[in-house]
Amino acid sequence: MNSEPILQVVFFRTPSGRESVRDWLREMEKDDRKVIGEDIKLVQFRWPLGMPLVRKLEADLWEVRTRLSGGRVARVLFTVHATEMALLHGFIKKSQKTPTNDLQLARGRKNLWWSGSE
Repeated sequence: MNSEPILQVVFFRTPSGRESVRDWLREMEKDDRKVIGEDIKLVQFRWPLGMPLVRKLEADLWEVRTRLSGGRVARVLFTVHATEMALLHGFIKKSQKTPTNDLQLARGRKNLWWSGSE
């Protein structure tokens, strides 16, 4: 692995100052948090990556796909601008398709983040 990260990870912050992905991670078991963190770190150091770890959802929106114990699947939706990887939304996936509300939430946060990154 490169000694220097290709991307700097940042947590999307809502206008009220909340970092929902950081909050979501804090609520998880330590082992789950560690596995998700390792996957995010892999993306950070080896960007760009594709399947099976990273899947492009639409323009400027990707997901980190993490398998957790017990057959659970975590997703962290993110965007990349210049050298920053902004973590927008995290959730435990319960169906094949990415739920529309999760996708819309990440899309809205992506647009907010990009408008502040210009």
